[in-house]
Amino acid sequence: MLAEQTWVLTGAAGNVAGCLRPALEGRVARMRLLDLSAVAPLRAHEEAIACDLRDLAALTAALAGADGAIHLGGIADEAPFADLAAVNIVGTYNVLEAARRGGVRRVVFASTNHVTGLYPGNVTVEPTMPARPDSLYGASKAAGEALCRLYAEKFGIGIACIRIGTFEQAPPDARSLRTWLSPADCAAAFLAAMTAPDLSFAIFYGVSRNSRRFWDLAAGEALGYDPHDDAERFAATIEGTTADDDPQGGRFASPDYTLERQR
Repeated sequence: MLAEQTWVLTGAAGNVAGCLRPALEGRVARMRLLDLSAVAPLRAHEEAIACDLRDLAALTAALAGADGAIHLGGIADEAPFADLAAVNIVGTYNVLEAARRGGVRRVVFASTNHVTGLYPGNVTVEPTMPARPDSLYGASKAAGEALCRLYAEKFGIGIACIRIGTFEQAPPDARSLRTWLSPADCAAAFLAAMTAPDLSFAIFYGVSRNSRRFWDLAAGEALGYDPHDDAERFAATIEGTTADDDPQGGRFASPDYTLERQR
């Protein structure tokens, strides 16, 4: 049970972690919070550790003796490929390898909907469909998912990859009427991934139960994820529209969005 366990959270100073940490209070006995930025204030069951995802030795020490790890850390936008490779790909390998060395039995990986962002909006995407990344960022997360599958199938770590949608208090634009992930549903998605029995390897979309959503919910529901919120209640306040054949990734799908961020 989570109430008796120690979990490690990477990217602990980020926005998603800010949602998860209060949701996990009282559910997880001990939390080790990893980030290069300061994490504060700390709750009684939390310990902050300064750690770089590129430092395998430091991650190995931080994950030693833990029951599970939630890997949120990384670059969460388009960026120069060398940076994405070093942090999102090598960094994810380092987390998984540290988990293997430390006997960690479960890892939850924060992936992204941009792994499939080049599908058109009139296609309902399931996690079993081929990756169609809309960006180098999306490709780096697709590589992270492949590493997760390797460590699940080869080394027996139970791993769930959550393809996170638009995580905001409310949907900010027309695209997010399809992609919104509310804070309450975000916490529910990670808790389902942390507690699903007999988990081997799974990928599911972290998205609310939006009437207009692009993505199928069945894979998450199979793990116990039951989102309740619907972005439709905000539709009257949001200007603009998206065409059915527009890429699901929105601005990430534009060639300029990638090219302008390279060096």
